[in-house]
Amino acid sequence: MFSRLVKTMLATLLLATASLVQAEPKTVAVTQIVEHPALDAVYQGVRDELTENAGYRIGESIKFMHESAQANTATASQIARKFVGASPDVIVAIATPSAQTVAAAARKTPVVFSAVTDPVGAKLVDSMEKPGANITGITDMLPIDRHLDMLQRVIPDATRIGTVYNPGEANAVALVDEIEKRFKERDVELVKAAATKTSEVLGAARSLVGKVDAVYITTDNTVVSAAEAVMSVGERADIPVFAADTATVERGAVAALGFNYYDMGRQTGQVVDRILKGEAPASIPVRGIDKLSLHVNPGAAERMGIALPQSFVDDADKVISE
Repeated sequence: MFSRLVKTMLATLLLATASLVQAEPKTVAVTQIVEHPALDAVYQGVRDELTENAGYRIGESIKFMHESAQANTATASQIARKFVGASPDVIVAIATPSAQTVAAAARKTPVVFSAVTDPVGAKLVDSMEKPGANITGITDMLPIDRHLDMLQRVIPDATRIGTVYNPGEANAVALVDEIEKRFKERDVELVKAAATKTSEVLGAARSLVGKVDAVYITTDNTVVSAAEAVMSVGERADIPVFAADTATVERGAVAALGFNYYDMGRQTGQVVDRILKGEAPASIPVRGIDKLSLHVNPGAAERMGIALPQSFVDDADKVISE
């Protein structure tokens, strides 16, 4: 009798303990290199995917930590160390600089990166199919050939395209090298202007005046954060400005053929959910986004001295009305 009572009490205690363990919320720590619409959309997509599709409830089954480095790599390193010390279940690192600092600090904590252009070149993973170690994620490598098709559809005679980039950001350097290679294959010259911080973007854009037929803003975080400076130069000098990020069109670019970064965040959230449920990052291949959307801004085109072909506007997924 006594033995049965003890067993019953132990079983009850075990069930209560299991219930407490189940009730402990998962922790997802999110770090991003800077705040701008595209990266903010990634973060929101991650949250929405986990709370809407995966079924986690904030405060009950999941909690988030979120910090921005405000474009400062030293701050990004501090955030990475802070997050590792907090022992979250997963760290999400948005953009290459944040991903690199987290990868350097987190040896055991699972890491999921997002909006990283060249994960292999940035030494985040061994390969796209077999990431290795404790990290995987979603890449935003640009469809460069399709971007050039878009630009030349509007300006058929363009042979010199300018771009502003941050030579101190691995993501930006790898991307510009690939763009230069692809453009050269099609007899188009890429004219580069360097800006190591947002305050230098305006001067770099001005240095392109008289040298280029158009300007192409990539997903370089430094430049996207100060995209209005590039657009102001384009309007004053009648140089059309195109972009890789569709959110930049609403800010005054002529057109962009790009990812929906919110969708990228949702896809990133799916990877996070798989890890929270027990999968190892090393077993989850790095994937990209295939779906592209064309956004156009006829008003911006007019301010930059050109008119968009009607067929181009008709093909757009979104037309910005000003």
